[in-house]
Amino acid sequence: MSYTAWLTLAIGLLPAFAAAADLSIPHERYVLDNGLEVLLAQDPAVPVVHVEVWYHVGSKDEAAGLSGFAHLFEHLMFQGSEHFDDEFFGPLQEVGARINGTTNSERTNYFETVPSGGLERALWMEADRMGFLLPALTQAKLDNQRDVVRNERRQNYELRPYGQSRGVLAEALWPVGHPYHHLTIGSHEDLERASLDDVKAFFRTWYVPNNATLAVVGDFDPAAAKAMIQRYFGPLPGGPEPSPVTSVEAPLPAAQRIEMTDDVKLTRIQFAWHAPAFFADGDADLDVLSTVLTSGKASRLHKRLLLDDRSATSVSAYQASAGLASTYNVVATVAPGHTVAEVEAAIAEELAKIVAEGPTEAEIERARNDWQKSFFGRMERVAGRAGLLQSYNHFTGDAGFVQKDLDRYLGVTAESVKAWASKVLLEEHRVEVVVAPGEGGEK
Repeated sequence: MSYTAWLTLAIGLLPAFAAAADLSIPHERYVLDNGLEVLLAQDPAVPVVHVEVWYHVGSKDEAAGLSGFAHLFEHLMFQGSEHFDDEFFGPLQEVGARINGTTNSERTNYFETVPSGGLERALWMEADRMGFLLPALTQAKLDNQRDVVRNERRQNYELRPYGQSRGVLAEALWPVGHPYHHLTIGSHEDLERASLDDVKAFFRTWYVPNNATLAVVGDFDPAAAKAMIQRYFGPLPGGPEPSPVTSVEAPLPAAQRIEMTDDVKLTRIQFAWHAPAFFADGDADLDVLSTVLTSGKASRLHKRLLLDDRSATSVSAYQASAGLASTYNVVATVAPGHTVAEVEAAIAEELAKIVAEGPTEAEIERARNDWQKSFFGRMERVAGRAGLLQSYNHFTGDAGFVQKDLDRYLGVTAESVKAWASKVLLEEHRVEVVVAPGEGGEK
């Protein structure tokens, strides 16, 4: 089916969902005696089931001097637990599972999509590492995974083109002591000094059932799944209630322009501003603004920089939403034969037009259609629905927030985008990082 036909179908379906306020992911939520939160969403349409555990700890919750611990644990959790002291992947890959984990500033998650018959194995293994990781955690495993993470930092942040600018930007945007001042990957110094006792203390604080949410989505029998969850997770003891960082005031940064060099062929410019937190007022409006600016050939910055002026080889705008606050970003790569000043002026001019005049109704309608399509796309897959349930539950406290989330985008107007652009895109609070060809920093 073509994009146009698919979009027409999706929009045609919207009145049955959005207008009637009944877009939903049918699910059941309950809590075990030990505090583990469970979300079940049955769907027998495809013979697979997705298991996803969120631990409500991210890099924002790390203590000073212990940066990178949340991400380090993402690695350690795959190294074996007391009753299966080997790499986590083996028994699940035997049944054709898709397995991974991710960490960001807000949470750490682990997931596997398995054939329906593999549900019990997935639940057993998740429960064993939740309850019995520490008896199998050794100094050798810590040393090995510490080296893996440090190498990942080198590859993704130090040796990757433009990668070093990420840390420079974070430190310029957020003051010392703010949870976002450091990157999720952590620093070499903190990772090197991490002791086995430090790591075990982190696990005992954050990796307790009462700080976790288990989602099971797909083809399963609810009664059987509940029995398995109770059998494997129910006996695990809860712990003291953790204290995640939930609110931090941060002053708006002063205007800064930071120039640096890296082993790159073309100069890249990044503008960044503080922006409203995930799900806060203005968050959806800035997502829509990004669509207006850089989604598709007709978008403003794409047309101006890549088609008309040909002064850039790429441009993107995005709202990097996060729980305490977000950043709004515009990134452009300067084309050969053109100057940084030329691209900076063109971006500033197009943003000024948005602030002064707002987008057109046609641009807003196109952006709303794009966001409507994205909702249907995410809900097609069991993994997508599990991620939505977990995200809504974590950030809003309501796993059934999907219609309200869509309504945020359906309610965006040209005037609301103009208003939020004028609040956020202030030159006096803009942080700019310019990365030019040259020698890279310390590797």
